[in-house]
Amino acid sequence: MPLYGAIEAGGTKWVCAVGSGPEYLHETVRIPTTTPAETLGLALAFFRRYPELAALGIGSFGPVDLHRGSPTYGWITTTPKPGWANTEVAGVFARELDVPVGFDTDVNAAALGEYRWGAAQDVNTFVYITVGTGIGGGVMVGGRLLHGLLHPEIGHMLIPHDRTADPYTGACPFHGDCLEGLAAGPALLGRWGQRGETLPAEHAAWVLEARYLALACANLALIISPERIILGGGVMQPHMLPLVRAELKQALRGYIRMPQFDEVAHYIVSPGLGDRAGLLGALALAEVTG
Repeated sequence: MPLYGAIEAGGTKWVCAVGSGPEYLHETVRIPTTTPAETLGLALAFFRRYPELAALGIGSFGPVDLHRGSPTYGWITTTPKPGWANTEVAGVFARELDVPVGFDTDVNAAALGEYRWGAAQDVNTFVYITVGTGIGGGVMVGGRLLHGLLHPEIGHMLIPHDRTADPYTGACPFHGDCLEGLAAGPALLGRWGQRGETLPAEHAAWVLEARYLALACANLALIISPERIILGGGVMQPHMLPLVRAELKQALRGYIRMPQFDEVAHYIVSPGLGDRAGLLGALALAEVTG
Protein backbone atom coordinates (compact mmCIF):
# COMPACT_ATOMS: atom_id res chain seq x y z
CA MET A 1 0.00 0.00 0.00
CA PRO A 2 1.18 3.59 -0.59
CA LEU A 3 2.76 5.31 2.39
CA TYR A 4 1.30 8.69 3.38
CA GLY A 5 2.40 11.40 5.77
CA ALA A 6 0.10 13.21 8.19
CA ILE A 7 0.47 16.31 10.36
CA GLU A 8 -1.98 17.41 13.02
CA ALA A 9 -0.63 20.94 13.47
CA GLY A 10 -1.88 22.23 16.80
CA GLY A 11 -1.17 25.35 18.79
CA THR A 12 0.71 23.44 21.50
CA LYS A 13 2.10 20.47 19.58
CA TRP A 14 2.40 19.01 16.11
CA VAL A 15 1.73 15.29 15.75
CA CYS A 16 3.41 13.78 12.69
CA ALA A 17 2.91 10.26 11.41
CA VAL A 18 3.46 8.02 8.42
CA GLY A 19 1.18 5.16 7.50
CA SER A 20 -1.66 4.00 5.30
CA GLY A 21 -4.64 3.81 7.67
CA PRO A 22 -5.77 3.58 11.30
CA GLU A 23 -4.27 0.13 11.74
CA TYR A 24 -1.12 0.92 9.78
CA LEU A 25 0.66 3.84 11.43
CA HIS A 26 4.34 2.99 11.17
CA GLU A 27 5.69 5.85 13.28
CA THR A 28 4.30 8.84 15.17
CA VAL A 29 6.19 11.74 16.77
CA ARG A 30 5.09 14.75 18.81
CA ILE A 31 6.82 18.08 18.29
CA PRO A 32 6.23 21.06 20.59
CA THR A 33 4.83 24.10 18.76
CA THR A 34 7.62 26.63 19.33
CA THR A 35 8.73 28.98 16.53
CA PRO A 36 7.71 28.31 12.93
CA ALA A 37 11.30 27.74 11.86
CA GLU A 38 12.01 25.22 14.60
CA THR A 39 8.68 23.40 14.39
CA LEU A 40 8.62 23.10 10.61
CA GLY A 41 12.28 22.12 10.62
CA LEU A 42 11.74 19.23 13.02
CA ALA A 43 8.71 18.03 11.06
CA LEU A 44 10.65 18.14 7.79
CA ALA A 45 13.48 16.17 9.35
CA PHE A 46 11.02 13.47 10.38
CA PHE A 47 9.46 13.10 6.93
CA ARG A 48 12.80 13.19 5.09
CA ARG A 49 13.42 9.77 6.59
CA TYR A 50 10.58 8.47 4.37
CA PRO A 51 11.49 9.38 0.76
CA GLU A 52 8.84 6.92 -0.48
CA LEU A 53 5.94 9.11 0.74
CA ALA A 54 3.16 9.33 -1.86
CA ALA A 55 1.59 12.47 -0.38
CA LEU A 56 1.31 14.52 2.82
CA GLY A 57 -1.81 15.79 4.55
CA ILE A 58 -1.80 18.72 6.99
CA GLY A 59 -4.66 19.67 9.28
CA SER A 60 -3.70 22.98 10.87
CA PHE A 61 -4.84 25.39 13.52
CA GLY A 62 -5.97 28.62 11.95
CA PRO A 63 -7.26 30.74 10.51
CA VAL A 64 -5.69 29.44 7.30
CA ASP A 65 -5.92 30.36 3.62
CA LEU A 66 -7.55 27.54 1.63
CA HIS A 67 -8.03 29.39 -1.68
CA ARG A 68 -5.72 27.74 -4.21
CA GLY A 69 -5.44 30.83 -6.39
CA SER A 70 -4.36 33.00 -3.48
CA PRO A 71 -0.71 34.04 -3.04
CA THR A 72 -1.00 32.94 0.59
CA TYR A 73 -2.66 29.57 -0.06
CA GLY A 74 -1.48 27.07 2.54
CA TRP A 75 -0.54 29.77 5.05
CA ILE A 76 -1.62 30.25 8.65
CA THR A 77 -2.92 33.81 8.52
CA THR A 78 -4.34 35.95 11.36
CA THR A 79 -3.83 33.53 14.22
CA PRO A 80 -3.37 35.01 17.72
CA LYS A 81 -0.67 32.35 18.32
CA PRO A 82 2.45 34.47 19.00
CA GLY A 83 4.94 34.36 16.14
CA TRP A 84 2.74 32.32 13.82
CA ALA A 85 0.68 34.94 11.99
CA ASN A 86 1.31 34.91 8.21
CA THR A 87 3.34 31.70 8.22
CA GLU A 88 3.65 29.58 5.07
CA VAL A 89 3.12 25.88 5.81
CA ALA A 90 1.86 23.75 2.90
CA GLY A 91 4.23 25.19 0.30
CA VAL A 92 7.26 24.59 2.49
CA PHE A 93 6.55 20.86 2.70
CA ALA A 94 5.63 20.61 -0.99
CA ARG A 95 8.94 22.16 -2.05
CA GLU A 96 11.19 20.47 0.50
CA LEU A 97 9.71 16.97 0.21
CA ASP A 98 8.63 17.15 -3.45
CA VAL A 99 5.27 15.47 -2.75
CA PRO A 100 1.63 16.53 -3.22
CA VAL A 101 0.36 18.26 -0.06
CA GLY A 102 -3.25 18.41 1.08
CA PHE A 103 -3.98 21.29 3.44
CA ASP A 104 -7.04 22.13 5.52
CA THR A 105 -8.11 23.17 8.99
CA ASP A 106 -7.47 20.70 11.79
CA VAL A 107 -11.22 20.27 12.35
CA ASN A 108 -12.06 19.81 8.67
CA ALA A 109 -9.32 17.16 8.57
CA ALA A 110 -10.84 15.48 11.64
CA ALA A 111 -14.23 15.51 9.92
CA LEU A 112 -12.67 13.82 6.89
CA GLY A 113 -11.15 11.19 9.16
CA GLU A 114 -14.52 10.48 10.77
CA TYR A 115 -16.07 10.21 7.29
CA ARG A 116 -13.37 7.82 6.10
CA TRP A 117 -12.99 5.58 9.16
CA GLY A 118 -15.12 6.83 12.06
CA ALA A 119 -18.59 7.89 13.19
CA ALA A 120 -19.71 9.43 9.88
CA GLN A 121 -19.07 6.57 7.47
CA ASP A 122 -22.79 6.16 6.74
CA VAL A 123 -23.66 9.84 6.14
CA ASN A 124 -22.62 12.49 3.62
CA THR A 125 -23.60 15.70 5.42
CA PHE A 126 -22.45 16.17 8.99
CA VAL A 127 -20.66 18.44 11.45
CA TYR A 128 -17.65 17.61 13.61
CA ILE A 129 -17.10 19.83 16.67
CA THR A 130 -14.23 19.71 19.13
CA VAL A 131 -14.60 21.39 22.52
CA GLY A 132 -11.36 21.96 24.38
CA THR A 133 -9.09 24.95 24.90
CA GLY A 134 -11.03 26.42 22.00
CA ILE A 135 -14.03 25.29 19.98
CA GLY A 136 -13.66 24.39 16.32
CA GLY A 137 -15.87 22.73 13.76
CA GLY A 138 -15.47 20.92 10.48
CA VAL A 139 -18.36 20.55 8.06
CA MET A 140 -18.97 18.10 5.23
CA VAL A 141 -21.87 18.68 2.84
CA GLY A 142 -22.75 16.10 0.21
CA GLY A 143 -19.46 14.29 0.73
CA ARG A 144 -17.32 17.44 0.30
CA LEU A 145 -15.60 19.46 2.99
CA LEU A 146 -17.11 22.92 3.28
CA HIS A 147 -14.97 25.86 2.15
CA GLY A 148 -16.34 29.29 1.40
CA LEU A 149 -15.18 32.83 1.96
CA LEU A 150 -12.97 31.40 4.70
CA HIS A 151 -13.75 28.08 6.41
CA PRO A 152 -16.28 27.20 9.10
CA GLU A 153 -15.63 29.07 12.37
CA ILE A 154 -18.24 27.35 14.49
CA GLY A 155 -16.54 28.31 17.73
CA HIS A 156 -17.27 31.99 17.11
CA MET A 157 -20.98 31.48 16.54
CA LEU A 158 -23.04 34.02 18.47
CA ILE A 159 -25.60 32.27 20.67
CA PRO A 160 -28.18 33.50 23.22
CA HIS A 161 -26.57 34.56 26.49
CA ASP A 162 -28.88 35.07 29.46
CA ARG A 163 -26.73 37.31 31.62
CA THR A 164 -29.11 36.95 34.54
CA ALA A 165 -28.63 33.19 34.62
CA ASP A 166 -24.97 33.42 33.59
CA PRO A 167 -23.29 36.77 34.34
CA TYR A 168 -19.91 35.55 33.05
CA THR A 169 -18.81 37.97 30.33
CA GLY A 170 -16.98 35.41 28.18
CA ALA A 171 -13.37 34.47 27.44
CA CYS A 172 -13.03 35.16 23.70
CA PRO A 173 -10.61 38.05 23.03
CA PHE A 174 -12.52 38.93 19.86
CA HIS A 175 -16.20 38.51 20.74
CA GLY A 176 -16.41 37.95 24.47
CA ASP A 177 -19.47 35.74 24.74
CA CYS A 178 -19.46 33.79 21.49
CA LEU A 179 -19.79 29.99 21.74
CA GLU A 180 -16.06 29.57 22.41
CA GLY A 181 -16.08 32.42 24.88
CA LEU A 182 -18.88 30.80 26.86
CA ALA A 183 -18.23 27.08 26.52
CA ALA A 184 -14.54 26.30 25.84
CA GLY A 185 -12.16 25.18 28.57
CA PRO A 186 -10.99 28.70 29.55
CA ALA A 187 -14.64 29.73 30.09
CA LEU A 188 -15.16 26.86 32.52
CA LEU A 189 -12.06 27.94 34.43
CA GLY A 190 -12.97 31.62 34.34
CA ARG A 191 -16.57 31.08 35.44
CA TRP A 192 -16.10 28.40 38.10
CA GLY A 193 -12.45 28.78 39.12
CA GLN A 194 -11.72 25.15 38.22
CA ARG A 195 -10.67 23.28 35.13
CA GLY A 196 -13.38 21.15 33.58
CA GLU A 197 -11.70 17.85 34.39
CA THR A 198 -11.82 18.70 38.12
CA LEU A 199 -15.56 19.47 38.18
CA PRO A 200 -17.78 16.56 39.31
CA ALA A 201 -20.45 15.27 36.92
CA GLU A 202 -23.26 16.66 39.12
CA HIS A 203 -21.84 20.21 39.11
CA ALA A 204 -24.10 22.96 37.74
CA ALA A 205 -21.39 23.81 35.23
CA TRP A 206 -22.34 20.90 33.02
CA VAL A 207 -26.00 21.78 32.60
CA LEU A 208 -24.99 25.28 31.48
CA GLU A 209 -22.27 23.87 29.24
CA ALA A 210 -24.74 21.44 27.64
CA ARG A 211 -27.22 24.27 27.04
CA TYR A 212 -24.68 26.35 25.15
CA LEU A 213 -23.49 23.43 23.05
CA ALA A 214 -27.10 22.42 22.33
CA LEU A 215 -27.93 25.95 21.17
CA ALA A 216 -25.00 25.76 18.75
CA CYS A 217 -26.15 22.33 17.55
CA ALA A 218 -29.70 23.66 17.07
CA ASN A 219 -28.41 26.48 14.88
CA LEU A 220 -26.33 24.03 12.85
CA ALA A 221 -29.29 21.65 12.51
CA LEU A 222 -31.44 24.48 11.18
CA ILE A 223 -28.84 26.03 8.85
CA ILE A 224 -26.83 23.09 7.48
CA SER A 225 -29.32 20.28 8.11
CA PRO A 226 -26.62 17.74 8.96
CA GLU A 227 -27.45 14.07 9.19
CA ARG A 228 -25.25 13.79 12.28
CA ILE A 229 -23.31 15.99 14.71
CA ILE A 230 -20.12 14.62 16.26
CA LEU A 231 -18.98 16.20 19.54
CA GLY A 232 -15.42 15.57 20.72
CA GLY A 233 -12.61 17.24 22.61
CA GLY A 234 -11.40 17.25 26.19
CA VAL A 235 -14.41 19.11 27.59
CA MET A 236 -16.83 16.53 26.17
CA GLN A 237 -16.69 14.10 29.07
CA PRO A 238 -18.93 10.99 28.88
CA HIS A 239 -21.71 12.41 31.04
CA MET A 240 -22.11 15.39 28.67
CA LEU A 241 -23.70 13.65 25.68
CA PRO A 242 -27.08 12.86 27.34
CA LEU A 243 -27.27 16.43 28.65
CA VAL A 244 -26.60 17.94 25.21
CA ARG A 245 -29.13 15.62 23.56
CA ALA A 246 -31.85 16.59 26.05
CA GLU A 247 -31.08 20.29 25.70
CA LEU A 248 -31.11 20.02 21.89
CA LYS A 249 -34.62 18.54 21.90
CA GLN A 250 -35.71 21.33 24.23
CA ALA A 251 -34.13 24.02 22.03
CA LEU A 252 -35.76 22.75 18.81
CA ARG A 253 -39.18 22.28 20.49
CA GLY A 254 -40.36 19.75 17.95
CA TYR A 255 -39.82 22.00 14.93
CA ILE A 256 -37.74 19.46 12.98
CA ARG A 257 -39.83 16.34 12.57
CA MET A 258 -37.40 13.69 11.45
CA PRO A 259 -36.70 10.21 12.86
CA GLN A 260 -33.18 11.30 13.81
CA PHE A 261 -34.63 13.64 16.42
CA ASP A 262 -36.73 10.88 17.90
CA GLU A 263 -33.54 8.81 18.22
CA VAL A 264 -31.29 11.72 19.16
CA ALA A 265 -28.72 9.31 20.65
CA HIS A 266 -27.82 8.49 17.04
CA TYR A 267 -27.78 12.15 16.00
CA ILE A 268 -25.40 13.62 18.60
CA VAL A 269 -22.50 11.17 18.96
CA SER A 270 -18.89 10.90 20.07
CA PRO A 271 -16.04 10.65 17.55
CA GLY A 272 -15.49 7.12 16.34
CA LEU A 273 -11.75 7.79 16.15
CA GLY A 274 -11.48 9.36 19.60
CA ASP A 275 -8.54 11.69 20.03
CA ARG A 276 -6.95 10.31 16.84
CA ALA A 277 -9.52 11.99 14.58
CA GLY A 278 -7.28 14.93 13.69
CA LEU A 279 -4.19 12.88 12.88
CA LEU A 280 -6.06 10.20 10.96
CA GLY A 281 -7.98 12.95 9.18
CA ALA A 282 -4.69 14.39 7.98
CA LEU A 283 -3.79 10.92 6.74
CA ALA A 284 -7.11 10.75 4.88
CA LEU A 285 -6.36 14.20 3.42
CA ALA A 286 -3.05 12.86 2.10
CA GLU A 287 -4.85 9.84 0.67
CA VAL A 288 -7.32 11.96 -1.35
CA THR A 289 -4.54 14.34 -2.41
CA GLY A 290 -2.14 11.68 -3.59
